[in-house]
This record gives sequence, structure tokens and C-alpha cells, in this order.
Amino acid sequence: MMIGDNGYDFIIRRLVFHEGMRLRPYRCSAGKLTIGVGRNIEDNPFTPEEKKAVGDWQHGITENAAYMLLRNDVKRCIVELTRAFDFYVTLDIERQYALLDMCFQLGIGKLKGFRKMIKWMRAKQWKAAAEECLLSDYAKQTPARAKRIARVIREGMWLRD
Repeated sequence: MMIGDNGYDFIIRRLVFHEGMRLRPYRCSAGKLTIGVGRNIEDNPFTPEEKKAVGDWQHGITENAAYMLLRNDVKRCIVELTRAFDFYVTLDIERQYALLDMCFQLGIGKLKGFRKMIKWMRAKQWKAAAEECLLSDYAKQTPARAKRIARVIREGMWLRD
């Protein structure tokens, strides 16, 4: 079963929990222009349809627009993950979510750099994959989030702190 088959509600709730929602543009911790639920406008600019929907985003967007951008970002991540990792569709929904969360935060390019973690996930060696996740710069930069995601990888279940 693919993560998208179950709807996006649980994904949306978790990403809002991790990212927060800011309706005015701001600079994220990496210095990138961002809006909504972690939408990095510099690396992931608005599509023409999104531009039309968000309007004059420099002065802020609506909550509905933030959710629309988030849903589009989730769909994009699922496509990227499916193309990048041949085993992605074989994972249970929780472990698919773990990779989706990392893809959302880091981008598919940086996620591909987690070679050992990916190798262990492909082999369904959850403990080793979780340990690799926690040995990363990602875990140093966002420790609480990385611990939650590593736990999802290791145990296959989401437990919010």
C-alpha cells in the first residue's frame, strides 16, 4: 500500500507538527525564503497554478493556501521517493512516512546522501537504519525530529513526544 492511498491527513498533521505554519514569508534556519508549512520558495518556487492561488504572497497567504502548497509538496515528495528508491513502495506506511518527512525537510538530493541508512532500510534492518539516521548532521541540526523519525524507522510506529 502506498502512503497516498490512505489520504494525506496524517501526513499533513505530522508535517505541521514538525514545521509549524507561518502565513507570512520568513527565513528558515538555513536562510531560505519560506512560507506556509516549510515551503522553501527559493528551491521550490511556486508553479503557475500555485502563484494564482497564493496571490500577493509577499504580504502573507491564507491557511487554505498553506495547506494547498503542503499537499502539493507531499505529492511531489511521494513521486520523488518512488523514483529514487525502488523499495519505497514495499515499505509499510509508517516507514514510507519517515522517508517522506526527511525528503520534505532535506530534499531528495540530500536524502539520497543517507546511503547507509537507505541500504539498511532496503534490507529491512530497521535498528541499523535508525542508528544511521541518528549519526547524521540532520540529527545534530534537528535532534527531536530526527529522534522521532528514527523511532518510526526502528519501530514502524509514530509516537509523538
